[in-house]
Amino acid sequence: MPKALKGLVSEKSFISYGDCMAQLYFLTWSASSELLLLTVMAYDRYAAICHPLHYSIMMSKAFYSMLATGVWVLCAFNSAIHTGLMLRLNFCGPNVITHFFCEVPPLLLLSCSSTYVNSVMIVLADAFYDILNFLMTLVSYGFIISSILKMRTSGGKQKAFSTCSSHLIVVCMYYTAVFYAYISPVSSYSAEKSKVAGVLYTMLSPTLNPLIYTLRNKEVKAALAKFFPFFRS
Repeated sequence: MPKALKGLVSEKSFISYGDCMAQLYFLTWSASSELLLLTVMAYDRYAAICHPLHYSIMMSKAFYSMLATGVWVLCAFNSAIHTGLMLRLNFCGPNVITHFFCEVPPLLLLSCSSTYVNSVMIVLADAFYDILNFLMTLVSYGFIISSILKMRTSGGKQKAFSTCSSHLIVVCMYYTAVFYAYISPVSSYSAEKSKVAGVLYTMLSPTLNPLIYTLRNKEVKAALAKFFPFFRS
């Protein structure tokens, strides 16, 4: 991220081959982990709202620790595959990356060797991390909405919607940027479109996440009300 921010503010930015591959690895790792963690959080909301009496069993400390560890390990392995495939390519120049950071699509356009295997792995990764996880999140919210509509009290419905609202906002914001950036063939890659999406999912979304989630906290609301009168209403 520091290297990407430097690229945003400077007219010309340089990065070594090793730093570029390291940046690619950690970017892919963190971006894919975010997608899986959002799916895990959707399941957590499903368990809390649809099975409240069994929640402590369904989401025990051992189980969610296993889920979190599984997410990071799986995504680290996925990132190693993409970075390893990138390392086997030849770059003949001019090595000018039309982006703020080293990302897979702009790097593939610079290669003078076959990128067929890389493209296949990108399609498979998109199918799993983007489409499958998005569908799983939709299924979770389908059950959640169905359960909320069956509630008899308006207070219960309001509490359930409040539980899901923050996560739903983050899901919509993050997936919109990811779909805009990645769900398209490499041949139709647009540098400008990728730059806009890159800023959204690497900088704007992580910056807004803490604000979105903490606005549900009563103590945070009370503190904001002291400084900003319009929060009191």
